[in-house]
Amino acid sequence: MIEDTGERIIPEQMKITNELLIEHIARYHFAVPQVYGRVLDFATGVGYGAHVIAKKCKKQIEEIIGVDIDPEVIKYARGQYYHPLSSYQVEDVTDTTLPEKLGEFDVILSFETIEHIENETQFMDNIFRLLRPGGTLILSTPFGEGKGKTCGSPFHVHQMTENEFMHMFDKFEVRDFYFQNGALIEPVKTAQMVHCPLGIVIAKK
Repeated sequence: MIEDTGERIIPEQMKITNELLIEHIARYHFAVPQVYGRVLDFATGVGYGAHVIAKKCKKQIEEIIGVDIDPEVIKYARGQYYHPLSSYQVEDVTDTTLPEKLGEFDVILSFETIEHIENETQFMDNIFRLLRPGGTLILSTPFGEGKGKTCGSPFHVHQMTENEFMHMFDKFEVRDFYFQNGALIEPVKTAQMVHCPLGIVIAKK
């Protein structure tokens, strides 16, 4: 949803009263040390995350392309988050022709996307085809009751268990897993947090 304040258009999710905002931004800052070359931001939304990467990684990246299925948020991203290294396109992340349209990438970011995708297999196949050999995927999702089970969000197909999440990336050569709670992100192996509502993987092809 985008709200018209009379002065400028502000996406609902960008209000400082939205507690999820810092969680989303934390993931992009967490990704910064892993980002290089040509970068794809899947389901970029209004584009603030892609903008963080363009600004923080301008010496390490060639470009970052943010894609989203919603034309309204892409229009907002183009107007609000312009950077010489970034661009935004309306695309469906399960489109089988996406690799031919966009080419290959060194890094793919996919934060809070997979739980919205009905055709999960095609989504993951697209990611694998879009990544160059040796490329890096950084993906996050909330945990829940498991695949095929209803969850609290009407916008989610389902929410994976921790075990299901960790087996989603078996075809990747290297996999490092993290837990996230708010702005805190810790490696699974040494995590101290009691409640782990979200998972993040850094997977190398």
